[in-house]
Amino acid sequence: MNSPKVLYVCSEVYPLLKTGGLADVSAGLPPALTSAGAEVRLLLPAFPAVVAGVVPEGPALMVPASGHADLPAGLGPQPDTVQGPAPWLQPGRMRENGQPVWLLHAPGLYGRGGNPYVDRSGQPWPDRAEQFAWLGWAAALLGTGLDPAWQPDVVHGHDWHAGLTFAYLHQLRCAGVRAPGSVFTIHNLAYQGVFPASVRPRLGLPDALFHIQGLEFHGQVSFMKAGLQYSDAITTVSPTYAREITTPDQGCGLDGVLRERQAVLHGILNGVDDAVWNPAADARVHPGFDAEHLQGKALAKARLQETMGLQPAPDALLFSVVSRLTEQKGLHLLPHVVDDLVQRGGQLVVLGAGDSAIEQALAGCMQRHPGRVALHIGYDEALAHGIIAGADVILLPSRFEPCGLTQLYGLRYGTLPLVRAVGGLADTVTDCSLENMDDGSASGFVFHELNVAGLSSAMRRAFALQRRPSDWRAVQQHAMALRFDWARAASAYLQVYRQAAGDPAPTTRGTASA
Repeated sequence: MNSPKVLYVCSEVYPLLKTGGLADVSAGLPPALTSAGAEVRLLLPAFPAVVAGVVPEGPALMVPASGHADLPAGLGPQPDTVQGPAPWLQPGRMRENGQPVWLLHAPGLYGRGGNPYVDRSGQPWPDRAEQFAWLGWAAALLGTGLDPAWQPDVVHGHDWHAGLTFAYLHQLRCAGVRAPGSVFTIHNLAYQGVFPASVRPRLGLPDALFHIQGLEFHGQVSFMKAGLQYSDAITTVSPTYAREITTPDQGCGLDGVLRERQAVLHGILNGVDDAVWNPAADARVHPGFDAEHLQGKALAKARLQETMGLQPAPDALLFSVVSRLTEQKGLHLLPHVVDDLVQRGGQLVVLGAGDSAIEQALAGCMQRHPGRVALHIGYDEALAHGIIAGADVILLPSRFEPCGLTQLYGLRYGTLPLVRAVGGLADTVTDCSLENMDDGSASGFVFHELNVAGLSSAMRRAFALQRRPSDWRAVQQHAMALRFDWARAASAYLQVYRQAAGDPAPTTRGTASA
């Protein structure tokens, strides 16, 4: 399989729709796979922001619901799970880069503005089980020949939103339908898509799937578990996270499943899209800079201080956060170290939104330290680039972190990451210890215990390194020379695709025994 056809199933892609790192991965990995010889088509729900960024091409395909004569009896979402027109698939290309896509249209499910996952009050949409069951169903049908002109060799689904793809494919395969290889990628195991068992008849999930070796999870239906149980191969976004999720501490109740499937579990680091995150060519950072010419970074720092209302202090160590403000990100610790950070002469800029308690605590820090602490609640892509270009240190004190992209952006821009040693953070950042400074491998600041003392100690090491300008510059140059590109990741995914397509899962997996 030198040039595999890949159906890439996801819920968002940058720049059309972005709520988190999944959109960046969906923007960076498919072009790299294409450059490596694959033929990739994305499948996305037709959210308004996505539709606006796609040029339609060719005729649409209707997506048959459960009960269609050509389908196994009872399999697939029921027709009444959609209000309005029946779902259809529209082929097209992204305006931005020409990437081929299928858009799954169902105005009753996807034709609403705003966040695709939650309403204006922050509550999940009440029909999200139906939303993403139809996405999985459309993926399974495309995978098994709905479009006779293009049938994939591999279906690659991402996170719980695509999880039912693999349960539906499994059942179609059991019914004798030729099915492609299948790969399921976990971006964050903590978000599992768990719904009451009462959804099963509406989604066309037969009894043969609903048991402990199937998609049943504490008496409920888990879309994530469906992906884990019924895919031919599983990947996640860093080698360390692949190990962590097989343990009770990080397995989110699914560590037993992952241990059972460890032979087909792969950890592949995400990459950085050089077309978007490159300090020498970043349209949002002018003038650009590189490791040998850092004047542009100094100007970016001055511009950031002015934009965020910070004191114009070129020598102040400027710490930054670009993140969801949640305990998962470890940011409940940050307010406890801000006073010390400011007392040592540092500054802090925070961009993000999340837990109201963390937002309020950081707002209190800004009130206590005007001109030294700045807070922007929300997300702004241009400001994110400005922060990562202009800051000295980027903070990621995460409780867990499957891969993390922000630290990779920080390394690229010479903004040294300060991280907790978990997941992809442990795989990509090397602490400024004496031995690592001596052998030239140091690229940031790493701590281990999730507490204020651990974060504070790493912060003090950053101040200590700043007082040794030549050492800081050496670490910064090494960090900027590191490359985590999508070409490397694409090569690893192609190997997994070959394994999945060449050795499909036996049809007995996850099927209840008599």
